[in-house]
Amino acid sequence: MPTTDGRGKICILPEEVIGRIAAGEVVERPAAVVKELLENSIDAGSRSITIDVKNGGLSLIRVTDDGEGMSREDAPRAFYRHATSKLQSDADLWSIRTMGFRGEALPSIAAVAQVRLRTATRSAEVGTALEVVDGLVGKIADAPPVTGTRIEVAELFHNQPARKKFLKSIATECSHITRVVQQAALAWPSIQFRLTHNAQEMMNYPAVFSALDRIAQVYRPVFLEQCVSLQAALPGVAINGCIVDAIYAKSSRTPQEVFVNRRPIRSLAVSHAVGEGYASFVAKGCHPRFVLFLEVDPDRVDVNVHPAKREVRFSDNETVHQFVRRAVRRALSREESTDNSSEGDRFPRASPHASRSVAEPSPMPESPPMNSSLSAWQGSETQLTFVSEAAEPYARVPSTEVIPLGQINRTFLVVQVGGDLTVIDQHTAHERVLFERLFRSWTTRKIDAQALLIPDPVELSPAQVGLLQRYQSDLEKLGLEIEPFGASTVLIRSTPVGLGRIDGGLFLQDLFEDLTQWDSLASLETKVRSVLASMACHGAVRAGRPMRLEEITALVEEWQREGEITTCPHGRRTSFRLTTDELEKMFGRVGW
Repeated sequence: MPTTDGRGKICILPEEVIGRIAAGEVVERPAAVVKELLENSIDAGSRSITIDVKNGGLSLIRVTDDGEGMSREDAPRAFYRHATSKLQSDADLWSIRTMGFRGEALPSIAAVAQVRLRTATRSAEVGTALEVVDGLVGKIADAPPVTGTRIEVAELFHNQPARKKFLKSIATECSHITRVVQQAALAWPSIQFRLTHNAQEMMNYPAVFSALDRIAQVYRPVFLEQCVSLQAALPGVAINGCIVDAIYAKSSRTPQEVFVNRRPIRSLAVSHAVGEGYASFVAKGCHPRFVLFLEVDPDRVDVNVHPAKREVRFSDNETVHQFVRRAVRRALSREESTDNSSEGDRFPRASPHASRSVAEPSPMPESPPMNSSLSAWQGSETQLTFVSEAAEPYARVPSTEVIPLGQINRTFLVVQVGGDLTVIDQHTAHERVLFERLFRSWTTRKIDAQALLIPDPVELSPAQVGLLQRYQSDLEKLGLEIEPFGASTVLIRSTPVGLGRIDGGLFLQDLFEDLTQWDSLASLETKVRSVLASMACHGAVRAGRPMRLEEITALVEEWQREGEITTCPHGRRTSFRLTTDELEKMFGRVGW
């Protein structure tokens, strides 16, 4: 409908407005800038990339690489809209083999920030330097002929105060940048990545030979010790990586990394397939954790379905789903794979009983002294040893009386509780007992701490140290005193009374998984439960530890007092019971 003065309603937007609209799709926050610049550096064949940021990336983002660099002619062209060296025709869109290809990143960034560029090719006798202000390329000058590219993005969103207002705190924005660099490092182990924030080093991942080595750098070797390898291949699609053994599945979802052709993506199809592959292997409330690299023929996957390239679309979604699901189930079942992957990228297979050798067995805390010296442990660990048979084998006993019978595989306690035969997992039952005590103490705000005779030193990454410092006061209220000891080490000085000795390194890894979820949890009780559950797990008696009859009695009686709960705090089963009536039916004694 025309306006009253005869002019049309449709107008052509100014170039600066067009640029800012395009920037809104690509540049959501400082981490998006880092991601786009990293992808350019990777596509340039860099072997070393350094990222320096200030104030969460709002004041400065500087990315320096040793890639192929740009010529004097190409440098200004890189800031033109839809200019790219990675596509020659529309046919190339159906076979994308590079990280970037849209040609929108640099002009979009330059539309909302002040950009300075210095670059040089290997053959250049002089480099090129230029500035871009509000999307306009300024004067081009000479620069030292240092091969590679350095690009600085300053005063991000200086001309978009509304966008700046919706950003989170500096710490949160920095964490998003850390995540971007971490994902790039996982996808490209042959490249060195270094990140600093306000001149303090946050990450430094030297180049390594395999994905295994890089995962160990990012998630620490303890994560790999809990993993099984996953490798499979079909024509046009292959997968490799590591998934956490089902016995180590937890309520945490960290990490759940999926890379398609080295591009970190969110894929409901892949995530759902992994979840189905884990079905029946994990306890209720637990989730799989994994780092998976999916290689798909470029002409069978569309990476051009999301402005920020976070999602992909497969030409045959169902085939990919079934392929991933079967690969996960085969890995968890310890079935041999038929793929031809090189040994260098294989991941170690964790024994289903690996947790038994993690820490030396420690005495049961708070067990009342017993006078009996009879031990239920005799002979090999696969035998079940019984106490002397009762004089009246079929006599009923009081419903709460505990008669210890022995131990199976140093893991399962066999007891008579009242007239019922009960088999109890010593670790999960003790874990439940400890958790109930800790949670009860927390609700009354009376968690007492016990100082360690010798503080336990644990080496961490700078990011992990920062995470602990952020929640240090909250952890002290839970009986945990952890303090920095140098640049990358902390000391565990105290733990809650009754836990006994714990393995500090393994415990802190679980604690980090709990703490990374805190920001997304609204309830303080939910936050505390996860930490107390981890403390109880690491303080509980381990599978593989022989127990005397008096210890068995003490543990079962404590478990009874806590309500005989049939699962541990993480959802694993604690007991299996056969009543006297069930036993009599089983052996045909009914009606005798």
